[in-house]
Amino acid sequence: MIDIRKFDTLGHANHGWLDARHHFSFANYHDPKRMGWGALRVWNDDAIAAQSGFPPHPHRDMEIITYVRTGAISHRDSMGNAGRTAAGDVQVMSAGTGVTHSEFNLEDEETTLFQIWIMPDRDGGNPGWGARQFPQADRSGQFVTLASGIEGDVESSGALPIRANARVAAATVNAGTSVSYDLEAGRHAYLVAAKGRIRVNGEDADPRDGIALRDVGTIRVEAIDDAELVLVDSL
Repeated sequence: MIDIRKFDTLGHANHGWLDARHHFSFANYHDPKRMGWGALRVWNDDAIAAQSGFPPHPHRDMEIITYVRTGAISHRDSMGNAGRTAAGDVQVMSAGTGVTHSEFNLEDEETTLFQIWIMPDRDGGNPGWGARQFPQADRSGQFVTLASGIEGDVESSGALPIRANARVAAATVNAGTSVSYDLEAGRHAYLVAAKGRIRVNGEDADPRDGIALRDVGTIRVEAIDDAELVLVDSL
């Protein structure tokens, strides 16, 4: 099955400094038909104004992946970690038994990002944080694993580790070309084009639409425009 969730049907909250779209129920947005997709629980499409951000707040028992689309985000947490993640790069936080963190856009321009929450396979464990650069040139015409808890992925690809049987992957695709991803039986895929119009298994989608897939075998993405893709594969 394939279900295309148009961008203008997503949950929306504009706080001035933060303009957020919610692919799944989150905060004051609630849709019982959009509570998650497999282990994927949250996919927020955030635009954060310059010199603003999220003050310290707690999390626990969640794998939180931040994919920066433009600008940069600066992180601090109660474990003593601090870092700046720029466009195209990724940070991962395993909340475990509990962690407090802040995320600020300290740049002089707006920052846009996808924040993705995946439910861990097991609750608890020590919290952790990490970040990595993922050059877009390395993803040209192919999906590259950014974060994963699937056996063998971290060792083979250098992906950031997460504590869930899930994979976050990304690709850049030139207009007029295509890329494919094999989805195993029983798993759920959720795909978003950060930019560019695409055609997924014959169905058209616009930038930032959500595309939920299951029981399709191979996902074939044709780029109508130059496109930047992010995909989550989970049980």
